[in-house]
Amino acid sequence: MAGIECKNIHKTYPVDERTLHVLKGIDLHIPEKSITVILGRSGCGKTTLLRLVGDLEKPDSGEIHFDAEHKTAFVFQESRLMPWLNVWDNVIFGLKKQEVKKETIQGIIDTVGLKGFEKAYPHQLSGGMQQRAAIARALAYEPSFIMMDEPFAALDYFTRDQMQKELLRLQQSRGASILFVTHSIDEALLLGHKIVVIEDGVVKREFFIKTDSGVRDLLSTVFIDLKREIINELDL
Repeated sequence: MAGIECKNIHKTYPVDERTLHVLKGIDLHIPEKSITVILGRSGCGKTTLLRLVGDLEKPDSGEIHFDAEHKTAFVFQESRLMPWLNVWDNVIFGLKKQEVKKETIQGIIDTVGLKGFEKAYPHQLSGGMQQRAAIARALAYEPSFIMMDEPFAALDYFTRDQMQKELLRLQQSRGASILFVTHSIDEALLLGHKIVVIEDGVVKREFFIKTDSGVRDLLSTVFIDLKREIINELDL
């Protein structure tokens, strides 16, 4: 199957003269061209798994396989834009000069809803617009996978709702492959095609939601029942 394969992943960290076993034998397939959501409480190991899959860290043992040559891009909770660069220059930041194709970059900026703000600086943008610029920067890198670590957690409810819908639209229009970390069950249900529940460093259960083109109704019986199942898995 195309995507990323994690096999028996273990990861530990030294903490106060003891060893903290964060991941305890993770086996997981992360499919391409869809959104896989890693869901769990704070401290369960979900961000560690994201960092390992994104090659920011190495596992103590186990293997992570990509089906082909891969490039990963990251979007974090903070936009991490360069404050001295405008939107355009932030989006192309990290690209080689020969990789900057003006029409392509403009298309990405238009796609994320920042047309007309190319020359604006981060301090002139709202939180949601800053995250749009961060997503545009990730897309400009043309990654095989985008790693997103709670990218909307710091936004207000209305902006977060807008960004979630925007992300779904971008994924559907571009066929993007996304690994998304969150502790919000509702956000997982809104975004995920595959939801992986992690508890205490292990995968407790996986849920699958059929790809759709419409906005998901979390008040429908199907999603209420699914949310109840996830809550039971997390012992909430």
